[in-house]
Amino acid sequence: MLLEEVTQESFRDVLGNFCSGMTVITSTSGSGPVGFTCQAFSSLSLQPPQVILCPSRSSTTWPLIRSAGMFCVNILAEDQAGLSRAFSRSGGDKFAGVRWANSPNGSPILCGAAAWLDCQVHAEYPGGDHTVVRADVCGLAAATGKRPLVYHRGRYTRIADDDAPGHVPPRSPALAPAGPEPGTVSHEGPKE
Repeated sequence: MLLEEVTQESFRDVLGNFCSGMTVITSTSGSGPVGFTCQAFSSLSLQPPQVILCPSRSSTTWPLIRSAGMFCVNILAEDQAGLSRAFSRSGGDKFAGVRWANSPNGSPILCGAAAWLDCQVHAEYPGGDHTVVRADVCGLAAATGKRPLVYHRGRYTRIADDDAPGHVPPRSPALAPAGPEPGTVSHEGPKE
């Protein structure tokens, strides 16, 4: 079906056919940890290692993260849809009841994430109703055996098993398990 006019609704509906992973971008501010759900995230460059993300221009959290200059991209695991929903809301203490540990740059790593990347803001560019952020990757790790949370057509979903007999996805041996290192301090928000 060919549309004669691109509207916000038709644009959103058509792009809903593109599935993406879900991330939570975290950092620290003078008042404690901050974060937001970010679907618009991608790798940009291998050399140097860089990523892009696109926070909404109306975000009240991105300016706090920008001021810190450093942040952590938490790639959510398939069982973390609740975290994605919690960090997508405006206001309130998004870290209440959330277990996390400090990344090497001091940003929160959400416990149970499939992977994380420590980043430093490199540049920002205008992008319509969003800001395009280019960031340098300073550190990273991935958990063994975790599958990513996927978003498709307005809902969370999972990746199905590959039906090929004996299929084993390739894994980089250089990546350490995600999450806090043994002996590090883990943070847990107040229990309700």
